[in-house]
Amino acid sequence: MARKIIRRFLPDAAAVKEKPALQFLGDLLHDPNLFHLNRHSVSLAFFFGIFFAFMPLPGQMVLAALCALWVRCNLPITLALVWITNPLTYAPIFFATYQLGRWILDVPSLATSSEHNWAWVMEEFSHIWKPLLLGSALTGFVIGGLGYITMQLFWRWHVARAWQRRKDERQQRDN
Repeated sequence: MARKIIRRFLPDAAAVKEKPALQFLGDLLHDPNLFHLNRHSVSLAFFFGIFFAFMPLPGQMVLAALCALWVRCNLPITLALVWITNPLTYAPIFFATYQLGRWILDVPSLATSSEHNWAWVMEEFSHIWKPLLLGSALTGFVIGGLGYITMQLFWRWHVARAWQRRKDERQQRDN
């Protein structure tokens, strides 16, 4: 089953629940839906994990975890997918989402400067935040939606293949 494939990469639910740093969540963390591996839970985790990965906000993981708690989808998968944007990938990803937002809003390109200091960043941020946020939200929604659909289709394909394999085994035994 698809569960067996995914379960190999996830931490044990009991180990996560016993972490002292997470005890403030109380009974919320003991909801079994947060660790279930079913088609619905995993697909939603893919959507929200990818969506928050593309959001250029501080605390992406916290926001993704709160969303996973709210919609009761698989928490470890949601948090793992937020790491799509990591120190190696965030610059090209957010540059591409900025360019998409800039294209949609029809905003002219910024003039480049040879001096990149904190004052320059703060001044330019007032010009780039709208295209960056729009491009990131749109990209996160589309790629998250594709992740959701892909997991739904993968899960169905995997179950159908297992059923067919069992059917073939029964036919071979009967012959």
